[in-house]
Amino acid sequence: DGGATVPFIARYRKEVTGGLDDIQLRELEYRLGYLRELEDRREAVIKSIQEQGKLTPELLAGYVLKGLIFSVQLTLVAMFGGIFFGTVLALMRLSSRQWLILPAAAYVNTMRSIPLVMVILWFFLLIPFVTGRPLGAEWSAIITFTAFESAYYSEIMRAGIQSVARGQVHAGHALGLTYAQTMRLIVLPQAFRNMLPVLLTQTIVLFQDTSLVYAIGAYDLLKGFETAGKNFNRPVEAYLLAAVVYFVICFSLSSVVKRLQARMAIIR
Repeated sequence: DGGATVPFIARYRKEVTGGLDDIQLRELEYRLGYLRELEDRREAVIKSIQEQGKLTPELLAGYVLKGLIFSVQLTLVAMFGGIFFGTVLALMRLSSRQWLILPAAAYVNTMRSIPLVMVILWFFLLIPFVTGRPLGAEWSAIITFTAFESAYYSEIMRAGIQSVARGQVHAGHALGLTYAQTMRLIVLPQAFRNMLPVLLTQTIVLFQDTSLVYAIGAYDLLKGFETAGKNFNRPVEAYLLAAVVYFVICFSLSSVVKRLQARMAIIR
């Protein structure tokens, strides 16, 4: 009880501080009191925040904005990298050489058959094992998403290339263009144009998939809402607001893609 505790504390303090003089003892007590005051202030701030539980602009700037920036950066880097490497894979699969077709087909089919979260964990764990140094959650996520999305973008680009009439390829050859020049100047520009709505739709799906980086601890948009919900003791409201934000962003981008697709249909 309290009566028995006070003598115990006094005896313990005497035993611990027995080698200190009065000045050192007063300085130690002053520092301990200052630390207790700081702890009381911290608990008061936490209690006040938990009682209010408001999602203020400061909260959005401090927690959510940081995660949104990383999610957008990850989406853009994975999109451009995935389209580039996906185009290379598509050209390999459309080649007449088996030593190009087989590895490209194996890579694409393997990536498309494995859940993304498993690929994220594999890259996060295997790359440091191979290189001997930690890569970090952010860089691991960038490499993983670029490699994974390349398989999906390659199928889109392969369909776009095949949508271009073969007569245009023959016309390029008739003009004296090489295969590489025909692809670069005639086929690929039309393939990109034909498949642009599908490429953008896949990018929207990519943005949604960035929420899976929680598995390796990367700080994305969803992680920002989760952290805010824990600190403000409002996890349900934080997750609901995260769902609303994801819906608004993805629905707005989908509307833009639909308008673009309708405009391209009119031009055709």
